Amino acid sequence: MRAVVIEEFGVEPVVRTVPEPVPTPDGVVIAVEATGVCRSDWHSLQGHDTSVSLPHVAGHELAGRIVELGSAVHGWHVGDRVTVPFVCACGRCAECAVGMQQICDRQFQPGATHWGSFAERVAIDMAEINLVPIPDDLSASSAAALGCRFATAFRAVLRQGDVRAGQWVAVHGCGGAGISAVMLAAAAGAKVIAIDITRAALDLAVELGATATVHGLDVPDTAAAVVEITGGGAHLSLDCVGLPATCAASVSSLRKRGTHVQVGLMPPQQGVAPIPMHEVIARELRIVGTHGLQAHEYPQMLQVVEQAGLDLDRLIGRRIGLDDVPAALMAMNAPVPAHAGVTVVELG
Repeated sequence: MRAVVIEEFGVEPVVRTVPEPVPTPDGVVIAVEATGVCRSDWHSLQGHDTSVSLPHVAGHELAGRIVELGSAVHGWHVGDRVTVPFVCACGRCAECAVGMQQICDRQFQPGATHWGSFAERVAIDMAEINLVPIPDDLSASSAAALGCRFATAFRAVLRQGDVRAGQWVAVHGCGGAGISAVMLAAAAGAKVIAIDITRAALDLAVELGATATVHGLDVPDTAAAVVEITGGGAHLSLDCVGLPATCAASVSSLRKRGTHVQVGLMPPQQGVAPIPMHEVIARELRIVGTHGLQAHEYPQMLQVVEQAGLDLDRLIGRRIGLDDVPAALMAMNAPVPAHAGVTVVELG
């Protein structure tokens, strides 16, 4: 099969032929029809993820059809349309036993711990625990857009953030996860402030329900701008970038007893966030992390999408082919994104 292979960290990957995957007894092989290009994949390319070994195939926001079944897999069939969480679980550890598969003790991640979906086929182990059926009326590209970013935003906003109608929500960074958070928070009845350094991303945020925007290149203190707009600070603020500066700005954007949710990855190589802990103490702020979404939560997420009438295709900013993935990953080296919305690779 053809795949995008990382042969050296920090160097543009190559598209070449590699052996097709073989399912484990409890796993399946999926023919990839669509897969998102995420900043997490860029982190893998840069060598920030210590679970990645070379050569490597990244990609984790996938949708496709089962083409091979392991001998021990029940309840699934060749031809079934499926997706998976980016955190795949073992189903047997203490965390899985209480429904917290997104922090499974023995988790694996396609595109990180295992070869991923920047390929024509991908193998997924422990299929009965991790596969999620795709509704007939949801396209493969829209299902891929759910991927890690929409699903992560769902948990960040509705579960970890516990958003309520009428609250102010600040979203720092309107890439894939951030723009999904804007859509979900607005659908929940919150008043959303979108913060980004590109006008295209802010324009898309307004289209998807943002009440106000802050352009990070025009406003030197984005936290102060949020406090001014909200009359005291956001009830909920999310750092969807994953930089020390945006993390600190998100915390400083909060009103008393507000909640900061860290969405963007923060590899140690980027430094430690200068979080104002004196403000955390004095204003009784909450700082929480979020890490993907459990497979058993996907039906609830899809129900929210349907009930709120959310059009997932509006999250897609660009559609590319497998041969375009290396350049798309290298483009993430630039400080300012060239495109708004989610980039989806279409193979089907």
